[in-house]
Amino acid sequence: MRTVLTGTIVALAAVCAVRAEAGSYCGAASYDSCPAAACQPTACYTACKVQRRTVHRKVYETVYEPQQYTYNRTVYKTVYETRKRTCYKTVRETAYREQQYTVSRPVVETATREEKYTVLKPVWETSYRQCTYKTCKPVWETSERECRRVVYKPVVETVERECRKTVMRRVVETVNRERCYTVWKPVTTCRTVQQDCGHWSWQPRHHCGFRYPAVVRDACCRPRLAMVRGPGYVTYRPVWCPRVVSRQVQTTRYVPQVVRQSCPVQVCRYVPETVVTKVPVKVCRMVRQEIVEKVPVRKCRWVTETHTRKIPVRTCRMIREERVCKVPVRTCKWVKETRTCKVPYCVTRKVPYEVCERVARCVATKVPVTCTRMVARCVPRDVAYEVCEMVPVTVCPTSPSSSTCPTGTCGSLSTQPTPHGTAKPHKAEKPPVPSPQLKTPKKSSPKKTGVSA
Repeated sequence: MRTVLTGTIVALAAVCAVRAEAGSYCGAASYDSCPAAACQPTACYTACKVQRRTVHRKVYETVYEPQQYTYNRTVYKTVYETRKRTCYKTVRETAYREQQYTVSRPVVETATREEKYTVLKPVWETSYRQCTYKTCKPVWETSERECRRVVYKPVVETVERECRKTVMRRVVETVNRERCYTVWKPVTTCRTVQQDCGHWSWQPRHHCGFRYPAVVRDACCRPRLAMVRGPGYVTYRPVWCPRVVSRQVQTTRYVPQVVRQSCPVQVCRYVPETVVTKVPVKVCRMVRQEIVEKVPVRKCRWVTETHTRKIPVRTCRMIREERVCKVPVRTCKWVKETRTCKVPYCVTRKVPYEVCERVARCVATKVPVTCTRMVARCVPRDVAYEVCEMVPVTVCPTSPSSSTCPTGTCGSLSTQPTPHGTAKPHKAEKPPVPSPQLKTPKKSSPKKTGVSA
C-alpha cells in the first residue's frame, strides 16, 4: 500500500513540474497539441476499491423474568386472657334493738243525763172557696175567594247560526339540523403515588417508681426519714416506622370531545285557517198567560164563656208540747302505760366477690407470604452489520500502440486482483462485543404490596 501511494505522489509531482515548465514558455512548450493516446498511462498500476460485506456477531441482552419466592413475615396479634381477682365490698345492714318507754293514754267515759224542753208543733187545716173566671174560645170558619195572577210561559225554538272560527292547522316539515353532543373519551395516564409501606415496632419506655418514706443515713451516719424512689418499670408501646415507596399507577380519565352531526329533524308549524260551521241555537221567548185560582180562606172569631171552680186553702196553727231528751256527757282521765319499740341501727361488714379482668398480651406469629421478583437472565442473539474493506485492483492502459505494455496485458482497462499478498485489504474496525455480564437486581426487603399466594 505504501508503494502505491509513493508512486502516485511521484507521478503527480512530475505532472506539476511539466505544467510549470510549459507555463514558463507562455504555453508554447505544452502538450495540448499531443494526441489523446499520448496522454494514456503507459504501464499497469494498482488502485484500491471499497468493498462491503455483511458480518454477523453475537450480542448478549439482559432479560428479566418474574420469579416467586416465599418468606415468613412476622405478624403481631393481641391476645386477651381472662383472670379472676377477689375484691371486697362494704355492705351496710340495718339491725333492730328493743327499747321500753312510758306513755300516758287518755281514757274517755260516757254518761247520760235527762233534759226537758218545749217545742211548737204545727197543725194544718184545709178549707175550700169558690172562684169565678172567664175564658175566650176560638171558632174557625172556612170560605173561598178567587185569585187571579199573570204568568209567563217559556216557548223554546231551534234556529241555525253560522259560526266562524280561526284554527291553527299543523304543518310538518323535515329539515336538516346540525346537532352537537359531547362524547367522553377515555385517556389513560400514569402518575406517581407515594405509598407508606412501613411496619410496626415495639418501643420500650421506662417509667419512674413511686416515692415512699424510708429510713436512710445522712453524711454523719445518722438515721433520718426521707422520701425514697422505688425501682421503675418498663412498658412497650407500638410505634409506626414509615417507609414511603413511589410507584406508578395508571389513571383513566374521561376527556370531553364535541361531535357535530347533521340529522333530519321534523319541524312542526301552525298555519291559521278559517272554519265555518252551522251551530243549532235554542231561542226561548216568554208568552203571557192569565191563571184564575180559588184560594180557601179561614176566619177566626172568639166566644166568651164563664167557669166556676173550688180552690183549696190550707191554714196552719202552732200547738205547744213538752219533750224529754237524753244528753250524753263524756269524761276523760289519763292512764300511764309501758310500751316496747324497736330502734334501727346500722351494721357494716365486708363481702368478698370475684371480678374477671381481660389482660392484653402481644403474640408474634410467622405468616408465609409469597412475593414476585424479577430475575435477570443473559440471552445471546446474532446481529448483522456491514464491514468496509479496501481491495487492491490492477488497472492497465487501453491503447494497443503503447510499446511499454508487456505482452498480453495491453488493451482495455482490466481489473485483476493483486497477486499473492502484495497488499493486504483494509478492514473497518469492528465494534467491541460486550461481555455477558448479568445485572443482578438489588434484593429488596419484602413489601406489603407484594403479590400474595
